[in-house]
Order: sequence, then C-alpha cells, then structure tokens
Amino acid sequence: MANTKTPLIFEIIGECKTTKARVGRMTLPHGPVDTPVFMPVGTQGTLKGMLPEQLKAMNLQIMLSNTYHLGTRPGPEVLKKAGGLHKFMNWDRNLLTDSGGFQMVSLLKLAEITEEGVKFQSLNEHKNEVMLTPEHSIEIQNAIGADIIMQLDDVVKTTVPDKERIEESVHRTTRWLDRCIKAHENPETQNIFPIVQGTLFEDLRRISVSEHIKRDVNGFAIGGLSGGESKDDFWKMVNICTDLLPKNKPIYLMGVGFAVDLVVCSALGVDMFDCVFPTRTARFGCALLMTGQINLRKKEYAMDFNPIDKDCTCNTCRNYTRAYLNGIVTDLTVACHLLTEHNLAFQLRLMRTIRENILNGTFKEFVQDFMANLYPDKDYPSWIQDSLSTVNINLT
Repeated sequence: MANTKTPLIFEIIGECKTTKARVGRMTLPHGPVDTPVFMPVGTQGTLKGMLPEQLKAMNLQIMLSNTYHLGTRPGPEVLKKAGGLHKFMNWDRNLLTDSGGFQMVSLLKLAEITEEGVKFQSLNEHKNEVMLTPEHSIEIQNAIGADIIMQLDDVVKTTVPDKERIEESVHRTTRWLDRCIKAHENPETQNIFPIVQGTLFEDLRRISVSEHIKRDVNGFAIGGLSGGESKDDFWKMVNICTDLLPKNKPIYLMGVGFAVDLVVCSALGVDMFDCVFPTRTARFGCALLMTGQINLRKKEYAMDFNPIDKDCTCNTCRNYTRAYLNGIVTDLTVACHLLTEHNLAFQLRLMRTIRENILNGTFKEFVQDFMANLYPDKDYPSWIQDSLSTVNINLT
C-alpha cells in the first residue's frame, strides 16, 4: 500500500483465484477510483457531447485529458490563472493527463525527436514550433493539476522493426523519467507514472520494467501498444509487464478500450484503461453492446422501436429508440450526445460487472459467458484462447 502521505493510496480489495484479475481502490486527491477502471478521453478538457454534471451523475470517477493539446490551447498560463483544469472545466473528480509522447506517433510527420525532447510543427496557428521536453511536459501537467500525470516517453510505433531504435527509446524513456521526476513541482498532490516501453521485444520490456521499478513512484503504465501490432503480440507484452511490475501498485494499459480487450487484459492483471473508441465511434453512429456494436445508420434500424440495449438503464436507452436515432445519427448534434452517453454507460457497466464478478468469485464464468455471447458460433480468435489459457480460463 502507498504511504498515506502520498497523493495515491492503492488498496487491493479482492483477487481472482483463477486469473491475475484483481479489484482495487485508488484514493486520489479528488476522490476514490474503483479498479479495474475505464477512463474516457476528454482530449481538450471536454468529453465531446457530454457535460461534467452528466458524467458525475453516471458516477464517472476519472477521465483523461491531453497535455500536448492543452499545452497548445489554451496553454499553461491560462490554466494556471484558472486554478488548474479541474476548475477550468468544472470537474471536481479525478483527472489523468498523458504526457504528449503519443503525439510522436500520431503527429510523426510533424515531429523531430532528439535527446532534448520532441520538436513539433505547432497545430496552433499563432506558433511555428513547439518544443516538448520532459521538463516542459511536466510544467504543463503541473499547470493542469491532474491527479495522475505521465512522464514524457520516447514512443516508437509497434510496427517499426528497427530494434536498435526501439532499444534507444527504452533507455531514453528512463532518462526522460528522471528528468520528469526532477522537474515535478507538485509531488504531494500529483502522481507521476513511468511508462514501460519496448514495443514487441520481451527483452526490452524487461529492461524497461527493471529500470522503472527502481524509482519511487505510485503506479506504472504500459505504453507502446495498440499501435497496429497483431493481437498475438499485444497480449503477450501485456502479460509479461503485469508479471514483472509490482503487485501493490496500479498498472495502467494505455490506449486500450475495446470491450474484449478490457475483459482479457483485466484477466491479465491490468487495473486501468483509456481509449477514445467509445466516444469516437458514437460520433460515427455506432452503439456498443455486449455482443459487439451496431451501426445505427443502417436502414434495418429505421423501423426498429427497441432501445439500443434493453438491459441498459442509461437515459438514452430509457427514452429513445433505435428508429429515432437512425434518423439523426451523424447529422444532428443531439445524436452525438445520446450515443456518447450510452457508450460511456456501456463501458462503465462492463467494468462494474468485471469488478463484481471478481469479488463474487465468478470471474472465470463471466469471461466464458462474455466470450460465448460475443462469439455464439464459438469460433474464438486464437489470441483470445491463448491469452486466457495462460490465466487458466479455457473456452470450450
């Protein structure tokens, strides 16, 4: 357990006897977070289509914002003057900020990476370039005031085969971690999480973990995945990292949010997840179900007067039909709001169900039932079978 004088206390409340899954509670400066947890992404201090009041009513405990984008607009000066992002966006629960490192991949054509940091061609029309160093990343995150902040890491896309470049990124990420820790001005109210790198090389992952766990931190992140790699490679790297990282601290798998991935990776011992998927797919007219997703733009829903999901109690499912949504998705902004609300409710319900089954000792059966509903013909992808078999769950 973390020292009570630190800004993060992590208690393990229950563990699955079959898998590596566990239920925990993080106590952060802006309240508790029950784990495993899914964190929706509000990139620029807003979760598109939703008000903070609505998110609180849904009992959302933590959300994520983006350091690079907030550092560009409105900028750290405005955020400092506002008293931090919590006050600026009217959100009194927990926030996590990423470091801006992911933009090395997403904006690679605009970025130049050196030991000093990352130089971007600015997305802000008033600036030509942005130099994001470890120190500047932490300066922005200190101004934002998020409860959990991420070190700036050297991110290499998982499909890059250049092991020499990836090894360089592993060691540079550790050097940048030390610079981030040194620059951090609010260690009593904000937690820095190191990010394990190494893409798909087990030996490099081991090196990255072994270096990071030497640092005095309250949690760890697994980075450099969900970048186009095969699922066979993906789950193995997750499994290795959760085996190696300390069991008494929360483990955050970055950029993962598909329902099947949340179930599998919870079984592999992950505590925290984030992804733009449920909110982004809502804007394209897609709704999430335990059996997959449906595209409400399709004509087959024009006369379907059922809710999206009869088992969902969200406002959208209680009050609106698939037919109504079919007529407005991707056209009217209210549809973005209604579908986003449902998709978030789906993610929150899934994580709550995972936690309940772990505590009830029925997680193995839950996983088997979940996969059977998702693949009714029992044609399970090999990666799902292989990953679950490593934690003693067989799909038949």
